[in-house]
Amino acid sequence: MSFAFRDSLKIDNQRRRVVKKIIPIALLTLSGTANASLVITATNDGTTLSNTILGSGVTLSNVSVTGTNTQSGTFTNGNTSGINIDEGIILTSGSALDAVGPNSLDDTTTITGTGGDAQLDALIAQPTNDVNILEFDFTSTSGDLFFNYVFASEEYNEYVNSEFNDVFALFVDDVNIAIAPNGQAVAINNVNCGNPYGSVLVGMNCSSFNNNDLNDEGPFFDIEYDGFTDVFTAQISGLGTDEHHMKFAIADVYDEIYDSAIFIEAGSFSDTTVPEPATLALLSAGLFGLGISRRRKGKAS
Repeated sequence: MSFAFRDSLKIDNQRRRVVKKIIPIALLTLSGTANASLVITATNDGTTLSNTILGSGVTLSNVSVTGTNTQSGTFTNGNTSGINIDEGIILTSGSALDAVGPNSLDDTTTITGTGGDAQLDALIAQPTNDVNILEFDFTSTSGDLFFNYVFASEEYNEYVNSEFNDVFALFVDDVNIAIAPNGQAVAINNVNCGNPYGSVLVGMNCSSFNNNDLNDEGPFFDIEYDGFTDVFTAQISGLGTDEHHMKFAIADVYDEIYDSAIFIEAGSFSDTTVPEPATLALLSAGLFGLGISRRRKGKAS
């Protein structure tokens, strides 16, 4: 792994970003699909972000955001862009505005300088950078919760199985319940189709991964990121009706370049029914009770 090569990308990234913005406009004009592209409205207003994903039966309070004013936002046209979530919010380790396709760069990067997160560090045993966090306290009428999300990254496919293992987590009272189909955390090294892509060593949860890499015959989807997961569903059962704390967190791992993102479906944070389509990540009431202290958690620094 060449650290010098990755570091050199920081020098010319801004110049290349200008080219990135010109090429998509030209391609979309020629294809006649400009109106179907992903639309991002950048905001780090916690009320806007949390209300967008809020569904029935849940009440929120004490909302806070760690991130720059372009690091997160709302989105529409996700279905036509290929991620199978039509609208919702996006949280990134870079700039949310860079998510708009088509994919024209293999190394999209915005360094936010927001630092790391101790819980993410512990989850994957590596240091994190450029963290973006949405968190709040909540109560639910039934004690059961559901939400849909898609994880995407520029680290695919060339940095699969390396230390650049960008990660997303959803902590409920300090326990991560955003997990891949095999029970692992949602990170580059846990959802992929190998490195090299499609090699004999197929990779973790390959059937739940969508390739969009320019160096692996892509792009196939109208989104900037080089790969992304299927729609995953997190579910919590038997929480009870007292107050709990929820924290969505995404970050670069080991360095500050090659951005990653999480797309969370609008209205899917609900306590009524399991949203579809989804790959269910279920944490039962009994298992959940082993690791969760039902207390109001202090806000992250």
